[in-house]
Amino acid sequence: MNRVVHFEIHAEDPARASKFYSDVFGWDIQKWGDMPYWVVMTKGKDKSEDTSKWPGIDGGLVPRKGAAPEDGAATNAFVCTMDVENLDAMLTSVNTAGGTTVVPKYAIPTMGWIAYCKDTEGNIFGMMQADPTAK
Repeated sequence: MNRVVHFEIHAEDPARASKFYSDVFGWDIQKWGDMPYWVVMTKGKDKSEDTSKWPGIDGGLVPRKGAAPEDGAATNAFVCTMDVENLDAMLTSVNTAGGTTVVPKYAIPTMGWIAYCKDTEGNIFGMMQADPTAK
């Protein structure tokens, strides 16, 4: 009860943001009708992926209705963190796709490794690799 069931990514350039998230995470992002709205399916295009253990949520992508966040400004939103199998590989993927690492990988003892990145639209997101031996 009272769990997060949907997210939205705000983007200056929805096509660029869609490409970024599809390239990095393999998400399937499709425009929804005639509205300026894109549906984000985090399960991706491979519908056979088993998500029963970690079901996650889906979301949307919308045109930003104001100025993009400035570099160095405090985060003014909920930050979504994605569960990843290999954080180092994903950090490389983010940078290859045009994003940047803003908080380098660090350990959360007994939980895993986490890092924060910025997408092509200036939005901050996290990625975490579970690792009970992290120190």
